[in-house]
Amino acid sequence: MGSVQSFRELCDGQKNTNVRISLPAVCIVWQTAMIILFGVFIRYNEEADPHWIEHRHKNNISSDVENDFYFRYPSFQDVHVMIFVGFGFLMTFLKRYSFGAVGFNFLIAAFGLQWALLMQGWFHSLDFADGKIKIGIENMINADFCVAGCLIAFGAVLGKVSAVQLLVMTLFGVTLFAVEEYIILNIIHARDAGGSMVIHTFGAYYGLSISWMLYRPNLDQSDRLHGSVYHSDVFAMIGTLFLWMFWPSFNSAITDHGDGQHRAAMNTYLALAATVLTTVAMSSLFQKHGKLDMVHIQNSTLAGGVAVGTAAEFMLMPYGSLIVGFCCGIISTLGYVYLSPFMEKHLKIQDTCGIHNLHAMPGVIGGIVGAITAACATESVYGLDGLINTFDFEKDFKDMVPLRQGGHQAAGLCVALCFGVGGGIAVGCILRLPIWGDPADDNCFDDEPYWEVPDEEEDIPPILQYNNHMRNKDMVETNFSVEPTSR
Repeated sequence: MGSVQSFRELCDGQKNTNVRISLPAVCIVWQTAMIILFGVFIRYNEEADPHWIEHRHKNNISSDVENDFYFRYPSFQDVHVMIFVGFGFLMTFLKRYSFGAVGFNFLIAAFGLQWALLMQGWFHSLDFADGKIKIGIENMINADFCVAGCLIAFGAVLGKVSAVQLLVMTLFGVTLFAVEEYIILNIIHARDAGGSMVIHTFGAYYGLSISWMLYRPNLDQSDRLHGSVYHSDVFAMIGTLFLWMFWPSFNSAITDHGDGQHRAAMNTYLALAATVLTTVAMSSLFQKHGKLDMVHIQNSTLAGGVAVGTAAEFMLMPYGSLIVGFCCGIISTLGYVYLSPFMEKHLKIQDTCGIHNLHAMPGVIGGIVGAITAACATESVYGLDGLINTFDFEKDFKDMVPLRQGGHQAAGLCVALCFGVGGGIAVGCILRLPIWGDPADDNCFDDEPYWEVPDEEEDIPPILQYNNHMRNKDMVETNFSVEPTSR
């Protein structure tokens, strides 16, 4: 801890938010690198190549409808909207950081998906015959999943870092994600359809560890901006609703066609519904006078979708999905009430969006639920062929049994935690260097340092206008109300 504190003091100096040189340089150089790397490595896969017609004849495929594009693209659309609209607008709750929330979300997602196609391609889609990465619609979905992990991490440092820092964080985040994903899914052979472990647990602890490394002891100097106003909460709620509606597609997007995909969508649908009711209950119970806190409604209502991700395609059963959602609504809301203040005060983790409550804890719960559900799987419930298909008990894993698969699921959760925490601390050390143009402690949560912000509208003198609709009948009766003049 002493060495960490010394490093922090070394890196704390005068802040300069002018990124006129560094931001364009990073964007141009990295995009040029993407063009070169794509030119060298990336090619269309057989279903996107003009030779598809030959592939059809060779494999007795009767129609173009059998092309995977027609199965996967609807889910890709939903996931894509979640990444760019859902995550972006969910983070607009800060009263003076809406440009940064949506704009930087847009920037790092656009860069991250390109880098993810390469990194995931080298691990999963490399054709050793010609050394090329063959990509199709499923690669695009997986790239969006990879970006989701980085956007989750973004939530922990929202308003406290520069665009250059976010791009660096995304570069390393995508790289770490691709490695841990390969270890969990291919080497350990864990199943994680909705990414409770691979996406949410990794992304959350990656972001929290970076936030811990970037701890700002004087962040209270920006307290005046660390909050919401009425309209910013409404915009954030738009993000919540997009995420909530499309989460069944997120958890089922890359599952096997047929029963697995059908089951994943239904389990997620039910878990999300249950989470809403328990979130509202807990929010009312722990707030003075029973009022609802919009922070809880915006975030904790999504926790069930996170927690059901790993077991989404398993035989969790409809009532099991409701139980998962029920529990996560309680745990996530209590996290916002008690854990977030505790973490900031005692653990020095300043979690702007509360990703520990929405992604970290539900992600870990999802991993545990997945391990238990896998370990309890039986041939009588799944059928022999169903068991093999659901858990992919083939090739090197043909002798796997459900109890052992449960152990592998638990191991996958541990890997996600290790990569998230270890990778976040390492990347946090890099981001701590005083060369990235991050804002001073008294200038956080504000668009002004990095965006051209329009002037506030001028106050228009009020005039009395006749109005017979009174909001408060206890007031002295009058037929006049104060309203601004029309433009």
